[in-house]
Amino acid sequence: MIKTLLCATALITTASASYAADPVGAPVTAELIDGWQQADGTRVSAIRLTLAEGWKTYWRAPGDAGIPPDFKWNGSRNLAGVAVSWPTPKVFEQNGMRSVGYSHQVTLPLTVAAKQAGKPVDINLKMEIGVCKDICVPQTLSITGTLDSAATTPIPAIAAAMAEQPYSAKEAGARGATCALSPSEDGLNITATLTLPSTGGKEHVVIEAGRPDVWVSEAKTIRNGNTLTAQAEIIPNKAGGFALDRSAIRFTVLGTSHAVDLRGCTPA
Repeated sequence: MIKTLLCATALITTASASYAADPVGAPVTAELIDGWQQADGTRVSAIRLTLAEGWKTYWRAPGDAGIPPDFKWNGSRNLAGVAVSWPTPKVFEQNGMRSVGYSHQVTLPLTVAAKQAGKPVDINLKMEIGVCKDICVPQTLSITGTLDSAATTPIPAIAAAMAEQPYSAKEAGARGATCALSPSEDGLNITATLTLPSTGGKEHVVIEAGRPDVWVSEAKTIRNGNTLTAQAEIIPNKAGGFALDRSAIRFTVLGTSHAVDLRGCTPA
């Protein structure tokens, strides 16, 4: 396992210099970007991941062949909470399995709430991610820095990444989602019916159950006009029964022209 330590100060460190100085040739490096303050006192910043040629990393729901990312903020100071925004990922086919993620470079915007608004926030992040080329390996990135910008104008690189997020249901013209649940051998089968216009070409639907202790299989999808049907299996990490909140289920439709983020479903 390769550990990469990159420290950011007021604005941004330089990934290329850090990468070039690594004699091993790290498959991924990370930077903390200090952005701006919003009217409500929260700070907008970002983590930029730069991947070596041929390497990929994963989205928040990585697919059957991926490793989910994990963020640990222990040791950060004046930090009340962080929300991570995810630009629209790509779908990769690897050894007959699908994974969802990014290649080359990705900027992950962060919305940071401070315990004391207007005061600097010291970030101490340990980020566990998976990266793949011919093989998949876990990586631990230790990222530290201080967010203390007094700027109120958005940084173009972060604003662009925020604009790359999937469309909302309203923006995409979606008219809702229903889902039918039935018992399976290991958990639950889910059949979701999404009413929305085509997102272009071959569409992939990623289903997230809204709780971290269950796994959702790759969905099989069929489109008929403005109706997209996705079928998958939801399996708990531990044996035994479990409850599922339909309002917490999340569907991301990934097409060749755009992506759509749908939240919740009603009983079919």
